[in-house]
Amino acid sequence: MELAFRNTVNVAVILGCVIISSNSCPVGAYLYNNRYAGDQVIRVTPVSNGEVEELRRLFANLTVDLWRPNSAALIREGGDVDLHVGRNHTRGLRAGLQRAHIRHKVLISNLQSEIEKQTGYRSSRKRRSEFQYDYEVYHSLEEIQSWMYEMNRTHPHLVDMFSIGRSFEGRPLYILQLGKRTRSYKKAVWIDCGVHAREWIGPAFCQWFVKEALHSYKYDSVMRRLMNQLNFYIMPVFNVDGYHYSWTTDRFWRKTRSKNAKYQCRGVDANRNWKVKWCDEGASSHPCDDTYCGPFPESEPEVKAVAKFLRKHRKRVRAYISIHAYAQMLLYPYSYKYATIPNFSCVESAAQNAVTALYSAYGVRYRYGPASTTLYVSSGSSMDWAYKNGIPYAFAFELRDTGYFGFLLPETLINPTCTETTRAVKTIASGLLKKCPV
Repeated sequence: MELAFRNTVNVAVILGCVIISSNSCPVGAYLYNNRYAGDQVIRVTPVSNGEVEELRRLFANLTVDLWRPNSAALIREGGDVDLHVGRNHTRGLRAGLQRAHIRHKVLISNLQSEIEKQTGYRSSRKRRSEFQYDYEVYHSLEEIQSWMYEMNRTHPHLVDMFSIGRSFEGRPLYILQLGKRTRSYKKAVWIDCGVHAREWIGPAFCQWFVKEALHSYKYDSVMRRLMNQLNFYIMPVFNVDGYHYSWTTDRFWRKTRSKNAKYQCRGVDANRNWKVKWCDEGASSHPCDDTYCGPFPESEPEVKAVAKFLRKHRKRVRAYISIHAYAQMLLYPYSYKYATIPNFSCVESAAQNAVTALYSAYGVRYRYGPASTTLYVSSGSSMDWAYKNGIPYAFAFELRDTGYFGFLLPETLINPTCTETTRAVKTIASGLLKKCPV
């Protein structure tokens, strides 16, 4: 059920913490009880099939957290492998790599200090009102939801806030609808962020895009045209439970937080849980794996709620955009197979134009192409599902960077990353207003 929040009074008290009006709100993200002190992020690039197999054997016997690719089965000859290894396992991993004569590079030598750098390690941050809200820091789930109320309250002519359901742990799944109120039929663009909990730059981008759309509406003719002729459905945090957990307990948590009857391991990969070649190549059937597909398609209430909403509005939603990190790529279907989509020329052209627009901001290069060949094969993805369900333009962004910071993109890079990505998204949306067969 969609619950509207039109012109509501701002609710700022969440979990006993006054977000909008207080100077600061204690968040566990700053310390994590020092649990990452001495942990490292290492990059390995296997140069032969023998090295690929050796790495898979090595990782099977050591506790490592694969950052890229997210499964040992996806390790390929010539492809970078970024992994987070705990301080108690670094010596064993290095010894194993040396025995196999596999070269490696340390990207992050002390993960704890990098985490503290990323969040600024501040006791107080500017967050109190729309005019003081700092878009260049990362925000907790409670802060983001309070901000959504505030956007709804202060921009009633351009913003609608509503809930499409609740998460496994009972949190509301909020959406912001942006666009000029008109009675005429309007095409729509869906944008979701924070599908994977540890990818904090995603929710930061969704907030940035809303801010840009609202603030530039009066003076930017392109944005004004988009807001007048389209609706944008923005979901700043898709995986609300996982994102909250990444702030309080485990910075590198990826999945949802649903419970499994047979295993202690919790959560499902929300980007492997969609009903499109579900639990095939690139997904795992084991509940403890980061790419666990779940017990059945749409088992996760978050996925089910979004799928239901998109099915209901499928005739109007012409573009689906999912924001992820990291790799600097713009991907389109298919993820689950090596095949060319029917409207390839239109989608390829839109991707090329978007990447060109992104590059024009700071000269940052993005690769673009079908997800299966540009990144890797994965089944049960939201992008493939959206395309298969009649949304002709379906994209997934992998934002900055390419591995130097990985999931710990510093707050100083929020502004440039979001600025360039906004250009790309505006370009995709503008393309919907032009004629191209779908």
